[in-house]
Amino acid sequence: MGNRESPKRQRSHERLDVWRNSMDLVEVIYKLSTRFPSDERYGLTSQIRRSAVSVPSNIAESAARRSTPEYLRFLSIARGSLSELDTQLQIAERLGFAKRTPLLADTIDGLFAKITALINSLERRGEKLMTVLARFPASKSEFPHPGSPITILDSRLPIPSLQTPC
Repeated sequence: MGNRESPKRQRSHERLDVWRNSMDLVEVIYKLSTRFPSDERYGLTSQIRRSAVSVPSNIAESAARRSTPEYLRFLSIARGSLSELDTQLQIAERLGFAKRTPLLADTIDGLFAKITALINSLERRGEKLMTVLARFPASKSEFPHPGSPITILDSRLPIPSLQTPC
């Protein structure tokens, strides 16, 4: 066997721009927090890093879920963690530990908008699916006979995909 590296297979969350952007934010936060006072190691430094890490972690977990409601739940948690991070950065600035630059603020705002766009996209697709499903009977006894032209899946309905441009 040689030193040939097989091409790494990308996981679904790795194809999301929102996940990649949040990973970049984690790096920025870790570098920024190294300048915090050493007595904050177990306080704000730890909390701000956990919040930053939580964003891409929850995006990844959401993408691995098999249902849209679970996907939405973890995206919502990621968005909440981003809000926590933003608050903690404002606290760090008030305490004089770090300066919140316009670039950092824009990055957080942009990431928040992307997560929100992904959530909205999934919710719209869920609403379309519910509209289609509402046209069908609720119990087995109400289903049409096997030869009926009615089908359970409407092929024109877009299936949620991880190829969202966010």
